[in-house]
Amino acid sequence: MKKVITYGTYDLLHHGHLNLLKRAKALGDYLIVGVTSDSYDRERGKLNVRNNVLERIEAVKATGYADEIIIEDYIGQKIDDIQKYNIDIFAIGSDWEGKFNYLNEYCKVVYLPRTEGISSTMLRAESTIDVKLGIIGCGRVANRFFGEAQVVSGIQVTACYDIDPIIALDYSHKYNIKAYNTTEQLYSDVDAVYIATPHLSHYKIVKEALLHHKHVLCETPLVLKKDQAIELYVLAKRENLILLEANKTAHCPAFNHLIVMLKSGVIGQIVGVDASLSKLWDDDLTLREFDPCQGGGSMYELGSYPLLPIIKLLGTDYLNLNLYSRIKNGVDMFTKGILLYQHAVCSFNVGLGVKTEGNLVVSGTKGYAYVPAPWWKTDYFELRYEDQNKNKKFFYKWDEAGLRYEIQEFISCILNHRHSSARLRRRESICMAQIMEQFTNKENFTEL
Repeated sequence: MKKVITYGTYDLLHHGHLNLLKRAKALGDYLIVGVTSDSYDRERGKLNVRNNVLERIEAVKATGYADEIIIEDYIGQKIDDIQKYNIDIFAIGSDWEGKFNYLNEYCKVVYLPRTEGISSTMLRAESTIDVKLGIIGCGRVANRFFGEAQVVSGIQVTACYDIDPIIALDYSHKYNIKAYNTTEQLYSDVDAVYIATPHLSHYKIVKEALLHHKHVLCETPLVLKKDQAIELYVLAKRENLILLEANKTAHCPAFNHLIVMLKSGVIGQIVGVDASLSKLWDDDLTLREFDPCQGGGSMYELGSYPLLPIIKLLGTDYLNLNLYSRIKNGVDMFTKGILLYQHAVCSFNVGLGVKTEGNLVVSGTKGYAYVPAPWWKTDYFELRYEDQNKNKKFFYKWDEAGLRYEIQEFISCILNHRHSSARLRRRESICMAQIMEQFTNKENFTEL
């Protein structure tokens, strides 16, 4: 039996793809199609892919040409696959002419004529109208956001607003966009908003934006009360809008791969998650992070990050949560939380005035995962076992501030009409708000 293999992203599957698959199939008796993973696409700088890997696999499957579909996940995999599946012919489009001649050492390489006049890039350009986005809150994060948005297709940052008009004007001059005196004016000229204001203002502004029929990407934590989170997500669904919490770790390629691997059982049953995040800052009372009137403190500022791996891996149905904090000038400089699940116990540490080892450890019945600091912008992690010969290390690319990953997911949700992201589901965001509310109410709380 003659085996043929080909690879592609297969985004917005079109006649060009169909013709190539048909020609590849005709070269042999059995066709294997490699579909690039989402993380591999991002690693190669392809942040404009419209369909996720599951949608692209289903599209290829529906053509009827593929006898087997695999996922391409890393550089050099083609050689591994050719040897693993005993491939006779490697087929690829003629636009790659000469680029894969090195594979002739392992099998025959055939460059297939491509269909002129059509491509996924062209279709995206024709079908995608840039989402016009306005920034509300022009502080530190907003300055990182603008540059990150420039590398994502389908978005155009056009407007800004800040409660301080001078800051908004400076921001508009810096990035050559329009500053507005009111949010009402801004809403009239944009399709979506990114909210980077102090935490206590999120609920009011998110609700206002949704009622003006705007998609919303809001900095984490979304809100600090469970009922408010539920209300906002219900409102977004009713208005057929996207509401996404901007937790950059949730959209980090390496973090998502780690979560998928751990859920598959590579370290056995998970019995514990321990995560820490701290920033040793001078407690300058002029900074928002140390102002109790602006929702300052370790828990509100940092808590959603270490809560993320706990909730992603063990779910939202924890049995109990105990909180311990060191308070100074009305804000927590350090908080430790202990979450009890039916078959696991987890801990998290956050600090603005205390330094901790900022790593992530996930303990299992067969081994454990170790992610060194700064784990919240993961580019490397290890799986460790009793037999050290079985240990594995994984490396991933992390670009700049990492906000581009959450921006890309936000735009993808808008363009593909996906109202929930698997990277941070609504129920997980609501659970975080519930935990923030428990901290606010000082339930099961001990001051150190």
